[in-house]
Amino acid sequence: MKRLPLLMLLAAVILTAAQRDPYRNDCVRCHRKLPVTLDKFFFNYLLKYSSEREVKAALYSFLRHPTKKKALASEELIRQYGLMPPSRLSDTDLRRAIDTYWETYKVFGKIK
Repeated sequence: MKRLPLLMLLAAVILTAAQRDPYRNDCVRCHRKLPVTLDKFFFNYLLKYSSEREVKAALYSFLRHPTKKKALASEELIRQYGLMPPSRLSDTDLRRAIDTYWETYKVFGKIK
């Protein structure tokens, strides 16, 4: 009988961790509605800013205070879908989402 509470605790920890994935729960969920995939936005950032530090800083700045000047989406995409609202994620969750985004799409070390 002692195993049941332990299994319940383990299940709760796993569920909480899955629920706290800001990249998948916030970024991916919203961007699924767009015709342009997240990897295309990533490559736009990579082409413009090139380094991990600069890409992450630009993403953070845009996500906190989106403006047309900072946006790397096309005018047509912005006209059709609008400019995204500022992120409501906490600083920790936003930085974690950006780190996950970077790890998901970075090309460094993957090209042979």
